[in-house]
Amino acid sequence: MTLIERPSGSEPQQRADPALGPPLVSARDLSKIYQIGDQRVVALDHVSLEIATGDFVAIMGPSGSGKSTMMNLIGALDVPTSGQLVLDGRDIGALSVDELADLRNRTIGFVFQQFNLLARTSALEQVMLPLLYAKPRPAESEAMARRRLEQVGLGNRMDHTPRQLSGGQQQRVAIARALVNNPKLILADEPTGALDSRTSEEIMQVFTDLNREGITIVVVTHEPEIALWAGRRITFRDGHIVDDIRQTPYVAGGGVATKVGSST
Repeated sequence: MTLIERPSGSEPQQRADPALGPPLVSARDLSKIYQIGDQRVVALDHVSLEIATGDFVAIMGPSGSGKSTMMNLIGALDVPTSGQLVLDGRDIGALSVDELADLRNRTIGFVFQQFNLLARTSALEQVMLPLLYAKPRPAESEAMARRRLEQVGLGNRMDHTPRQLSGGQQQRVAIARALVNNPKLILADEPTGALDSRTSEEIMQVFTDLNREGITIVVVTHEPEIALWAGRRITFRDGHIVDDIRQTPYVAGGGVATKVGSST
């Protein structure tokens, strides 16, 4: 697929891959502008893209490129200044604060660089926390949390607190917590940033396995070797998408990224 520059309000720069599924995320002519004192900061400038259900996407770019702003919009943590972002069929700009919170809880599992675990809380209790806000609240919350911890290889660590777990194990708890509400999308912000290379590979293998089960994965990273695990890599610079490629994902021993299109 060839990517070309298009005027504002046009079709997405690259459509979701029809071999995967319908678009889970659809952004059209998306802009985000912040007013900081007298300074007007354009974080995103007329960005259009689609992410298919079941895709594995890495979003890259230097500091100030717009990648974190794009993550916040995909995660329904913010709304655009102009344009439209549709997540799982809902236009986030048309939703109330409560409706955005409900959409996040039903649709997205978040994973962060610093794990965001409670210091004195067991792994099992950490994973159960999102279920407290589920509507309706599941009757089998503990069983659901146990299944997710077993899925990420922590079936024998459920009673351990963060200080009793390695960095990689803490990130696995965070992934289990992200999965417990059965989300359609995992949104991971620098998930390997606090880990060594071996543990990073283990965590990316977890994401790969989840993607094979049909969960859409979006990883925001500044590390090229982490981006190689994804089937698609999108690069931001100065609020624009400057590269969008489909590639052969890395799998325990290699994979060569094959460029199918670019936009400058």
